[in-house]
Amino acid sequence: MKKVVVFSQIDEEILSRLQQDYHVVVLNPKLGDINEQIRQQVVDADGMIGAGRLLNESNLAPAQKLKIISSVTVGYDNYDVAYLNQRKIWLSNTPHVLTETTADLAFTLLLSAARKVPFLDHWTKQGEWKRTVGPQQFGLDVFGKTLGIIGLGNIGAAIARRGFYGFNMNIVYHNRREKPELAEPLKAQYLGLDELLQQSDFVVTAVDLNNESKALMGKAQFELMQKHAIFINIARGSVVDEQALIEALQSSEIFGAGLDVYEKEPLQDSELFKLPNVVTLPHVGSATAETRKKMANLAYKNLVEALEDKTPRYLVNPNFA
Repeated sequence: MKKVVVFSQIDEEILSRLQQDYHVVVLNPKLGDINEQIRQQVVDADGMIGAGRLLNESNLAPAQKLKIISSVTVGYDNYDVAYLNQRKIWLSNTPHVLTETTADLAFTLLLSAARKVPFLDHWTKQGEWKRTVGPQQFGLDVFGKTLGIIGLGNIGAAIARRGFYGFNMNIVYHNRREKPELAEPLKAQYLGLDELLQQSDFVVTAVDLNNESKALMGKAQFELMQKHAIFINIARGSVVDEQALIEALQSSEIFGAGLDVYEKEPLQDSELFKLPNVVTLPHVGSATAETRKKMANLAYKNLVEALEDKTPRYLVNPNFA
């Protein structure tokens, strides 16, 4: 019987299905260091499934016959892909199924930041609503404004559609290449990054994390944005120089921000917590019951196909270097 190592909590139904057909070992943080558990259990494992763990040579080196790591995520920056290629270990992910859900969250952040929802919620619950609201409580209009999308991939395009069709927004975008097939129905204009930052009322980052996008948004970029602009990040935390963003918010260089991702997660003792003009969420872009179920099912399918000597459809590294 083939062995599968489950390295994080996964959907109970998926776990049950795996246990029917495979020898399944579920790692447990309560039993000691997870990396040491991985090193011990991966020796004779055929497959792994889970999310949220750094997997690289330090904990995968003992693997003797590992064929696939099935990640229950779309992002894969936790995995050393170069090492996996060297070892001829497949890495699969779960793209597409979380596109609309993540786009919903981006707009949730955008609207919440624009209308100061967390600030006003706290203000009301603290009993401060004793008079007619004034300028301190005023937010910004969204309808008809300019929405700048950095990264017009699946999620970026879904965010743009919400802005265009739902809020009559003018769409501008920046990408490594122009995407007329996505842009034309939305009347979206391609701009250089500096131009986009200067023209947009709302800026949303939806790029993959790579060498080009790391620290893409820094001090110089925030200085280009308009004073009333709002910055939204649902991509990866390292796309942004977090300290530069904090300083831009503290100095009112920009109006506000909505964040779901951070340079270091979980976010602890951050200056962001002290700022009334930022909305902070705990990396929940795909966190709905329906979408997490779809992601789990797709990860299960990827894993089983590999263990049955088939090629999974959603591979990060289909061709080993």
